[in-house]
Amino acid sequence: MASEKKRPYNKRRRAEQEDETRRRITEAAMRLHGTVGPARTTIKEVAAEAGVQRATVYRHFPDLESLFGACSAHWVSLNPPPDPAAWEGDSLEAALTELYAWYEWGEAMLVNVRRDLPLVSAMAGPHAAFDALFAALHAALMAGRPKRKRVAAAIGHALEFETWRSLRRGQGLSRRETVELMVALVEAAGRIRRPAIR
Repeated sequence: MASEKKRPYNKRRRAEQEDETRRRITEAAMRLHGTVGPARTTIKEVAAEAGVQRATVYRHFPDLESLFGACSAHWVSLNPPPDPAAWEGDSLEAALTELYAWYEWGEAMLVNVRRDLPLVSAMAGPHAAFDALFAALHAALMAGRPKRKRVAAAIGHALEFETWRSLRRGQGLSRRETVELMVALVEAAGRIRRPAIR
């Protein structure tokens, strides 16, 4: 009778230990992606960082796609990117302020991932999810604005991580100055009229 009571407890304890090991592996991969980048992250290094054997990593993640997918999902869960639904009706200034704060928080990871993207096929899934998010953010900001090519291009440019990084790191603008410049660009794009052809 006593052994029957112990069995569910042992199963639950084993499941908790497995979940903890999986979390440690995921967080180890995430730390390595943020420091050396996905292209330089090996299963051997992930195992060492997590304090487990390589076989343990493979037991939880049979391939790089599953490991990188879990790593990406965990990273996003720690500080979620802006929600497109929350942007509808927001000012462009408020939306870009939120996005640029997120870029500042995640800069090291975003630099490494974007640099290594062409080299690591396992990043295709997380990158596709990121692209879908930004398409939704773009659509939210285009709502209520003139459906002009220049306006769409200006908003797309303002959303780009590389635009933010160039202005903040390369040109030394503050976050507020970067937001103001991009808002001015979008407003100017909305005012431009194509000259009449003579």
